[in-house]
Amino acid sequence: MQSKKPFPAAKSIFVVFVTLLLPSAIATAQTQQAAKFKVLHTFHGPNGAGPTGQLTRDDMGNLYGTTGAGGTGECSDSFDDRCGTAFELNRAGKQVWLHSFNGKNGQEPAAGLLRDNAGNLYGTTVLGGDTTCYSLGCGVVFKLDSKGEEKLLYRFTGTPDGWFPESLLIADGPGSFFGTTPNGGNSGLGTVFKWDQSTAKERVVYSFGGGTDGSAPFAGLIRDSLGNLYGTTLNGGQMSCDLGCGTVFKLDTDGTEIVLYRFQGGTDGEFPFGRLVLDAAGNLYGTTEQGGSSDVCDDGCGTVFELSPNENGSWAEKVLYSFCSLENCADGRLPDAGMVQDKTGNLYGTTIFGGSSSDAGIVFRLDKSGRQTVLHTFTGGSDGAEPLALIQDSAGNLYGVATIGGDTACFAPDGCGVVFKLTP
Repeated sequence: MQSKKPFPAAKSIFVVFVTLLLPSAIATAQTQQAAKFKVLHTFHGPNGAGPTGQLTRDDMGNLYGTTGAGGTGECSDSFDDRCGTAFELNRAGKQVWLHSFNGKNGQEPAAGLLRDNAGNLYGTTVLGGDTTCYSLGCGVVFKLDSKGEEKLLYRFTGTPDGWFPESLLIADGPGSFFGTTPNGGNSGLGTVFKWDQSTAKERVVYSFGGGTDGSAPFAGLIRDSLGNLYGTTLNGGQMSCDLGCGTVFKLDTDGTEIVLYRFQGGTDGEFPFGRLVLDAAGNLYGTTEQGGSSDVCDDGCGTVFELSPNENGSWAEKVLYSFCSLENCADGRLPDAGMVQDKTGNLYGTTIFGGSSSDAGIVFRLDKSGRQTVLHTFTGGSDGAEPLALIQDSAGNLYGVATIGGDTACFAPDGCGVVFKLTP
């Protein structure tokens, strides 16, 4: 199966001394573990198509998310002539409400939704909004109330404020949010931005510049207890790859960037696309789409990596797992969405391809020793294909979306996508 994703990936520097720690033998994978998998919701087109980004779950078990296509808003340039949706599902998977974008109020939401304590939801769309910078619009920031009614908060204009936002927003106090754009900024290489509710204005916190500091920050940010921000850029950094192999960066509270690691484009990984995980000890965990020790894929099949701070201020990178270490890539290839971590330190994630002959992706667990367990192998049928970011509830259940598969009413023969639940 080749990628049929229906949505585009509109895909002073502190030099640190980095110690590259490569294990003499990549940790082993084990065969698939029995896990309870359930499709909670299947998309059909009018109720959404091509679910993208990360789900959000409230205390009652309701789920909130976005689809990059489908709905009722008409956008003739979209893959199914529809502009995408935001939705709420109850804990049984029944759709409670659906908001359809129409282009002017946004098009192709790709990141998922952030929910505040009052039940309001906030997000971005890749396209739509202001068409003076691009014929399809440069993207928007929006707010949905508890019934799915939309208020448009900001229309991106291109340069220098950014365009094509694909990141999940994170909160910084009541009504203020941080996000990224992979394009725009002073050099056109992307931005970190803040939208402030008190002023109703967007401000560029950092504009990526010369390439060595990173470029194309697609993934969303994470924030530590001191207010520092951490993220990844798909490109830039070490230029041994075309356009650069990607970086992990930190922004302090005054907007100063520190590059924590520049990927080399080999066994250490290349092209980090997903969000990071920060543990209590200050270690960062993430995935790279390519790189690693497998020679099955061109330029490697992807990695899980750890970055650990050293006492001298440098950071050490360690590859915890290299994908396609099993025959037929049964352990997955191309991890695209980052991970979540449970209380015992296990990491959970997905790959959009691999999984034996189906090549439809997997859900995996990686324990603290780097041992991988495949929890579910997607078939590309009713259970979906090309899974994205996971969330986890207090009981350990995992929730996510598969971009295609399910009902073939749209994107035939691939399908409209599903929402799933997995009990490890």
